[in-house]
Amino acid sequence: MQTQHTPRATARTLNIGILAHVDAGKTSLTERLLYDTGTIARLGSVDDGTTRTDTGTVERQRGITVRSAVVSFTAGDTQVNVIDTPGHADFVAEVERALAVLDGAVLVLSAVEGVQAHTRVLMRTLREMRLPTLLFVNKTDRAGARHDDLLADVRRRLAPHLVPMTTVHGLGTRAARTVPETLDDPHFRTRVAEVLAETDDALLARVVDGPYPTAAELRTALAERTARGLVHPVYFGSALSGEGVGALLDGITGLLPPAPGPDPAAPQEPRGTVFALDRTPAGPRGAFVRLYSGELAARQRVTLHRRAPDGTPHTYTGRITALEVVGRAGGTAQRLTAGNIARISGVTGIRVGDRLGAPDGDDGAAPRFPAPTLRTVVRPRDPHPGAAARLHTALQSLAEQDPLIHACAEPDGTTSVLLHGEMQKEIIAAALADEYGIDAVFTPSRVVCRERPAGTGEAVEELGHRAPAPSGFWATVGLRVEPAPYGTGAVFRYETELGALPRAFHTAVEETVHEALRRGPRGRPVTDCTVTLIRSGFVGPVSTAADFRGVTPLVLARALDRAGTRVHEPYHAFEAEVPADALPAVTACLTALGADLTDTVADSTTTWLLKGALPARHLHTVERRLPGLSHGEGTWWTRPCGDRPVKHHDTDRRPAAGR
Repeated sequence: MQTQHTPRATARTLNIGILAHVDAGKTSLTERLLYDTGTIARLGSVDDGTTRTDTGTVERQRGITVRSAVVSFTAGDTQVNVIDTPGHADFVAEVERALAVLDGAVLVLSAVEGVQAHTRVLMRTLREMRLPTLLFVNKTDRAGARHDDLLADVRRRLAPHLVPMTTVHGLGTRAARTVPETLDDPHFRTRVAEVLAETDDALLARVVDGPYPTAAELRTALAERTARGLVHPVYFGSALSGEGVGALLDGITGLLPPAPGPDPAAPQEPRGTVFALDRTPAGPRGAFVRLYSGELAARQRVTLHRRAPDGTPHTYTGRITALEVVGRAGGTAQRLTAGNIARISGVTGIRVGDRLGAPDGDDGAAPRFPAPTLRTVVRPRDPHPGAAARLHTALQSLAEQDPLIHACAEPDGTTSVLLHGEMQKEIIAAALADEYGIDAVFTPSRVVCRERPAGTGEAVEELGHRAPAPSGFWATVGLRVEPAPYGTGAVFRYETELGALPRAFHTAVEETVHEALRRGPRGRPVTDCTVTLIRSGFVGPVSTAADFRGVTPLVLARALDRAGTRVHEPYHAFEAEVPADALPAVTACLTALGADLTDTVADSTTTWLLKGALPARHLHTVERRLPGLSHGEGTWWTRPCGDRPVKHHDTDRRPAAGR
């Protein structure tokens, strides 16, 4: 057992995430880190539902992490804030929200199962973000645990530049013991120098021609390459027994870069990101905020920015009633400074993904939200007339915890929800039952298709001097619809003179345009377009905001019809690793389902790696067929990669509003 790190006054802060494929042991590792640093007096158990980070009922019952949780411990002069993230692929959006606020990460693998499909997805994201990452190989005391061949798999499938920082004696037995390597050992020093030289020509020259780098130089170089995400130190151990966790803790505090502190030269406006909501059942709901510049304190008024699922920007203000810096002793005069995390409360309507400060800041912390690709309709099993309204209110509340669970009222009184995966249905159903007492029924999921304008179209509905418009509304509205760059969302502009209409009428037109685009004339959201108000008029005091809300969807639908639209369906990038003898069958299956194969390479003498993109509506078909086609040996992972024009208009059809 490693010596416990005694808490004392901290000089720096480090925000890290713990990530893993489900069941690799990341929550158990978090418990062990808290215990070994003296933060908690007793280890929690995933099986018993007593861990500090899995606080929700579903998390405790299922033994999986669904939402990001924040805990803190002190090691030496470093305060480490740990964000324990979900491991299931259906919650990848939650993982990516957490990554955006981290200074470093620990990726957990099982010494028995090794590199799993979702492990590759996580590591790919970590490497794309150049996030400093340590690897912890857990379960070395389990039968079947591996070392050398597992490292070979990691180099081949995750990251090529690894530095094993520990050795294991008695691997695969309950007596497994972990011994830290040291740069005082010339053999280890040589191995480290060779790995680092692969990422640095100057160091390579010294390794080949001399003078050979010293232990101190290699230690500095290892920390620098780790901080840049070029090299990944690897630690072996067991979260349950505690073996190897002390060495990992030394790596966390010694190799991962701390959060940048306050910069007097930086703008003093508070800038930060809301990355999680507190789900504590007692007391007011709180939100966790990572701050990048400026300061926050209780009773301070703040401005937050967010984007709706269709890309529409929103800004709102609120006042912080309470603020508690994570890892700090309680008190009424706490201030949140750059680099730290705090739980704040009092800001009504705050949601995950909201930004403090300018929405387009350069702090690099903008959440990386892959768009959800599934839609399901939720109905209450209770036929009581008020049950549907209660369900919609509950779903809206749950959506505040996850901006990618977008709940939308349907014309028939039901509520549709956007999802990333089928497991989210189970999680939402359990939350509705436990927190709101609602028994919900879900329809089979459909993929989410979107429409984009193909050209420019205009339409006008004009009232007479003493008569309503042909539609029967006392309002003149003219709109022009144009294509906008991919990813822009929906943008509303004015070509008419501001003030020509009362403010309430302007608001009615703009809000109705965004609402109508979210639903779309044919039941599919319309995105990446610019809608311009080109004509307006009213008759006072006859005209009302309701007239403008009524006529605007009619004008917008005609303008879209004249512009023409293209339907796009979501695609997923995929990688499939299959045995050589299964290659023809798997390739034929993917091709028949409309996959675009971009790469087919021999991954080894016995396996092939297929890469490409596939329509999201066929994902479950591949997942169902792959085990049989590959004799149970194929691996498969996917990731949303945008959308493409649909070839068949038979997906995601819903009746248009009012038709």
